[in-house]
Amino acid sequence: MASNVRTRFAPSPTGYLHIGGARTALFSWAFARRHGGTFILRIEDTDVARSTPAAVQAILDGMSWLGLDADEGPFYQMQRMDRYKAVISEMLAAGTAYHCYASTEELDRMREEQRARGEKPRYDGRWRPEPGKVLPAPPAGVEPVVRFRNPVEGVVAWDDLVKGRIEIANAELDDLVIARADGTPTYNFCVVVDDRDMGITHVIRGDDHVNNTPRQINILRALGAEVPLYAHLSMILGDDGTKLSKRHGAVSVMQYHDDGYLPEAVINYLARLGWSHGDDEIFTREQFVDWFDLDHITPSAAQFNTEKLNWLNAHYIKHSDDARLAADVASRLARRSVDPEAGPQLESVVALYKERVANLNELADAAELYCVEVHPSDELLAQHLTDAARAALASLKARLADVAWEKPALNQAIKDTMAEHGLKMPQVAIPLRVAALGVAQTPAIDAVLEVLGRERVLKRIGRYI
Repeated sequence: MASNVRTRFAPSPTGYLHIGGARTALFSWAFARRHGGTFILRIEDTDVARSTPAAVQAILDGMSWLGLDADEGPFYQMQRMDRYKAVISEMLAAGTAYHCYASTEELDRMREEQRARGEKPRYDGRWRPEPGKVLPAPPAGVEPVVRFRNPVEGVVAWDDLVKGRIEIANAELDDLVIARADGTPTYNFCVVVDDRDMGITHVIRGDDHVNNTPRQINILRALGAEVPLYAHLSMILGDDGTKLSKRHGAVSVMQYHDDGYLPEAVINYLARLGWSHGDDEIFTREQFVDWFDLDHITPSAAQFNTEKLNWLNAHYIKHSDDARLAADVASRLARRSVDPEAGPQLESVVALYKERVANLNELADAAELYCVEVHPSDELLAQHLTDAARAALASLKARLADVAWEKPALNQAIKDTMAEHGLKMPQVAIPLRVAALGVAQTPAIDAVLEVLGRERVLKRIGRYI
């Protein structure tokens, strides 16, 4: 395929960038990258009542976090109004569009009558100019809408790159409003002008747009423009097989950041939602771009699986650089008003826990215990800090005061204490964990002591003896 591939992601900023939108963006981005083409970001903000600056920023933040860098844009439709109006003027002059003066009440009445006759409600073309047809005089004081003069015969068809051949009879399509009475152009029209002006070659988007496609193709042809290739992605279902909703994934992509997911885990997971490369489950962004094609996108719905996303995230955390994880954990601690400098070096804490957690918040939870004064629950204290345990901790504290502060020596000090008091490892190690970190379960206790440091360990044990 030639490198003139041009794809676009065109979200409406009426909400956040959610998983479905992020997958569309990823596939559009990857297809352009795979073919050495151009990926364009376009913000479709003509719905002024529902578009917000916060939603625009959330989309930009989500794209940035996922690393889906645009080659051109972001372009904003509201900044292209003059262009749309110029094209509408051209279409009016060419006769491919016309003014319609029908009032809202008139159109409602028309549709009610059609329903009463058992017909599909649709615009009946009453203001559509035809040879030999005499139109009434425009009513005084009525601002008209502009309608596209849709072909009435034949079919509009395309070979969808995911769904296969799709054909719609033109008789099923009425004359679409392309400009409202106040002059503002409508969604389907703006999309067509943008796709033409930006030279879009491949439109990859959700299958909720399939119904828009025949109208957009007809307008493109009326403008004498080349029709792009279309690939409509099937919807994503939730874990339970129902339509994806906020309770299982249809939240802002940045919520995944807040919940402690790494962007590469989310990208890897999104890539497998409806696309596959053999049995490969874990792959880098570079591998994905190298492998990605539209032939292996399934036309059936993909199913979101939180368990699998968590598994991928744990994998990426486990194999991530300690310094990078420490920087992320530090910012999470700071947002909790915990001073990340108050504990030992975070990189050493991260190295101790990164194979035990599913997300970065769990990693921050663990690190927090090293940075704050811990307060074990009364239940833990009663269960584990018995008189025998406190006596053993007193002996251990004396040994730890001048032992070499490295795991072998720390381990030996614990074993010597066990021997002195006739106790088994859990009878010393668990009280030690509770005293040092306020919890009964941790990584290997000698490793915990080594990371926590002599001064903190002695101080924390000292409170219980």
